[in-house]
Amino acid sequence: MKYNCLIVDDEEALSMSTCEYFNMFDVKTAWVADYTSCLDFFQDNETELILLDINLGNSSGFDLCKQLREKTDVPILFISARTSDDDMLLALNIGGDDYVSKPYSLNVLLAKVKAVLKRLHSTDTDTYEFGGFLINFTLERVFSEGRDLEFKAMEYKLLAYLIKNKGRIVAKEELFSKVWGDVITMDNTLNVHIRRLREKLENDPNNPKFIKTVWGTGYIFKDNT
Repeated sequence: MKYNCLIVDDEEALSMSTCEYFNMFDVKTAWVADYTSCLDFFQDNETELILLDINLGNSSGFDLCKQLREKTDVPILFISARTSDDDMLLALNIGGDDYVSKPYSLNVLLAKVKAVLKRLHSTDTDTYEFGGFLINFTLERVFSEGRDLEFKAMEYKLLAYLIKNKGRIVAKEELFSKVWGDVITMDNTLNVHIRRLREKLENDPNNPKFIKTVWGTGYIFKDNT
């Protein structure tokens, strides 16, 4: 069976209420409580997006994320009451696409999930080449010399948005709104994703030629090739 969203969280009451709320608004959602149940879920089901808690009883959402990333590139949004920068950076560095703090507002979380799903369902028909790379907006893939590069879902969305607005300074707030679908995403989330893109695209990530920082404002994509 195909779902829009899978919640992986050992807090039963919160998860069930979130499931019920999402399903009321036509976001088909399932819930599992732990590491093993999540892996079992994918034996017979699929989902477009995962909401993943860090604390899963005797197991860890971090470990589960690493395991999932070996099999799928669906967006993973961490949901956790843990608010330290270290936890958030670890979540993003191991393959998470965003980090949502608990307690969360159901309507705000639903808006975030719907924004991600909308981007996944949107299509484009053109391609763009720069510096030996080719981005295919239809396939949502980036290629280098015919080789399909591995991009996480939010990495691709961020790069695609910057390219479509190339030559223009894009403010951080605009990226939060247009790429993440909200205005409460933290700077660290954006910084981690920018760093990942530079590591994959730039010969010298510390001296980037494509994705340039405009201090105090945001970023600009420049194609000087």
